[in-house]
Amino acid sequence: MPGLPDAADAVLFDARDDGIAVITLNRPDRRNCLDADVRAGLTAAWDRFEHDAALRIAILTGTGDKAFCAGGDLAEMVATGMRVPPRDMYALPYDTIELSKPTIAAVNGAAYAGGWMIAQACDLCVATTTARFAISEVKVGRSSPWAAPLIHMIPQRIMMELLLTGAPIDAHRAYEIGLVNRLAEPDRLLPVAIELAHEILSGAPLSVRAARETVMLATEMGRSAALRAARAASEWCYNSEDAQEGPAAFAAHRPPVWKGC
Repeated sequence: MPGLPDAADAVLFDARDDGIAVITLNRPDRRNCLDADVRAGLTAAWDRFEHDAALRIAILTGTGDKAFCAGGDLAEMVATGMRVPPRDMYALPYDTIELSKPTIAAVNGAAYAGGWMIAQACDLCVATTTARFAISEVKVGRSSPWAAPLIHMIPQRIMMELLLTGAPIDAHRAYEIGLVNRLAEPDRLLPVAIELAHEILSGAPLSVRAARETVMLATEMGRSAALRAARAASEWCYNSEDAQEGPAAFAAHRPPVWKGC
């Protein structure tokens, strides 16, 4: 896989022929922590993914089997005397950067603090059975405002315990509480993530986009407002050629040919 030129080989980008982009944090010697090179590489990778029309879904993972991402670069924080992190310090999908396409986190090891943060920012999550998750900021005197959207994913009391104790949970517990969509044995992580991506790719592109927007709108608004906004977001899908192709293909007992328009 070629590295992105502006971040050396800190983040690898594989644009597959099937429409999947595999983005890989590539600093296993530093537990794939979010140092300056990785941050720059992620920013470039998400931008490339969003603007490449041939790519429809991205998988974010890490090199090695020890850590998906151990979090922020604590040495950098000490060296710079960092207090409040700059708002745009981390490239977070649907937060500090805008993405219109779905994303999957493929967590291959420890996802602590900022590692949990970037996994949480993805739409879906696949994890190895050996993965571990922790919001560990209380252990180092930092804070975790990025965790606020977690309330839409897991129950309040579980979220409270995770943030207040900083204690890690294993992959099975993460799956049990709804943080992880699917579990995989370590040697099957990427194949399982790709299988999930292919399930999404089999759907009509505009339908997938409208479905994603519906979920996001529902987490931001009350019931009535979300219904109105979701209807508006779905009009492009309903008025597309694909909206006619899908029923026609079903009636003719043939696979649909999606045009994305």
